[in-house]
Amino acid sequence: MSSSVTMKVGTRESQLARAQTDHVVAQLAKVYSHLSFEIIGISTKGDKVLDQPLAKIGDKGLFTKELEVALADGRVDLVVHSLKDLPSSMPEGLLIGSIFERVDQRDALVMSAQNS
Repeated sequence: MSSSVTMKVGTRESQLARAQTDHVVAQLAKVYSHLSFEIIGISTKGDKVLDQPLAKIGDKGLFTKELEVALADGRVDLVVHSLKDLPSSMPEGLLIGSIFERVDQRDALVMSAQNS
């Protein structure tokens, strides 16, 4: 009987973060077919505090700290972040292991002038 190693992948619980993580896991599964992957949703301070501007609740790690703690204490084996959420320097002991190719850089937000 063969046993499969399960990699726990931490991610924020937002729709965008989950879509990015699903994409990363699909790519990893193609290369590491002997592994299985479990996605673990983690809520961050930036996700929880919705009644204040982000600048008022903190600066570094609003959307990453809780995932990094889960990584450090072994609850997850790796995490998926949007580069826009990462602080400019990584915490000691952590590194960016991969940056995936951007799908379509032509994505844009279009809105009326009265709403801008």
